Amino acid sequence: MIEQTSDDCRYLFYVVLSYSFSILRPIAVEIEKRGGQVAWFIPEGTEAEAFLAESENRLADVNAVKAYNPDAVLAPGNYIPDFFPGIKVQVFHDFDNGKKHRFTIRGFFDLYCTQGPNITAEFNARNDGTYDVVETGWSKLDALFTLHPSTEQYKQERPVILYAPTFSPKLRSTYQLFPYIKELCQQKDWQWLVKLHPKATQEEIDMYKSLESEQLRFIETDDIIPLLQASDIIVSDTSSIISEFAMQRKPVVALNNRRPEPWMINFSQVEELSGKIESALNVDSKLHEEIHRYSNAIHPARDGESSARVVHTIESKIKSGIGHLKKKPLNLLRRLKVRRKLKYYHWK
Repeated sequence: MIEQTSDDCRYLFYVVLSYSFSILRPIAVEIEKRGGQVAWFIPEGTEAEAFLAESENRLADVNAVKAYNPDAVLAPGNYIPDFFPGIKVQVFHDFDNGKKHRFTIRGFFDLYCTQGPNITAEFNARNDGTYDVVETGWSKLDALFTLHPSTEQYKQERPVILYAPTFSPKLRSTYQLFPYIKELCQQKDWQWLVKLHPKATQEEIDMYKSLESEQLRFIETDDIIPLLQASDIIVSDTSSIISEFAMQRKPVVALNNRRPEPWMINFSQVEELSGKIESALNVDSKLHEEIHRYSNAIHPARDGESSARVVHTIESKIKSGIGHLKKKPLNLLRRLKVRRKLKYYHWK
């Protein structure tokens, strides 16, 4: 058990996309258990607005943030407003999936709460003294190790296949796999769950919604945990969701993964989709061993207490301060972009 100390600090969550909620809400629960306060800042017009609960305290603008005066600001994304008060904390929106700039240090964060040994080592290797790195585990996965109350509504006696592609135009599989998924819905007694990325185009959404039937459910949600738990396998590409799925010791089928590894079933010819799914549904012991090895490298903690470690770490930093950190690089262009986005043109 993580020591639960008294905490009357104020925390702010900076959110742009809906997947942030499943990462930040477990941390919010832990903060409130300790007596701390939580507020949310969501820029107007962003995709995440529709998913904020009525009970969650949303700050209207930068002036409201200044008045709230948070002790720490948490973001799952790569950027955070440098002019917000408080320690800036990166809690990550995915695992390392081989995409470019994964470990680019942009000079926005004081603390990186990393998920596992592989990413911890990479950020430590690049540390220029301007930030701290603490391996806490990933808050989003706390719920993965406890049965979600909504999981049963997605389970079936027949095989359940989750299709969850990335959004990147160069890496996404949505257009290539569409006709084959359509065909398999007619040929195989499988249950498909389709969850597209929040940045998916309207054309992609319309395509897969057109396939809705007894064999395929199109799902729009900010909480993918029930889908991960209910599915027997996942079909994807280079989306980081495949790493989350593998944490359950379940097989992954990936089309043209950017960095194919032994723990996944990767393929490059779209007509092989059916055969690869069959292989995943009848996985052998060697692949199981590879999945175990990989999941231990990216996230060895399976105790469901990563959120507690994140809050405990931040609380310690608030108390000790960050005066030991070196001054961050100016990175003027990035800082100006954040100001323009939030219509805040002051330097402080």
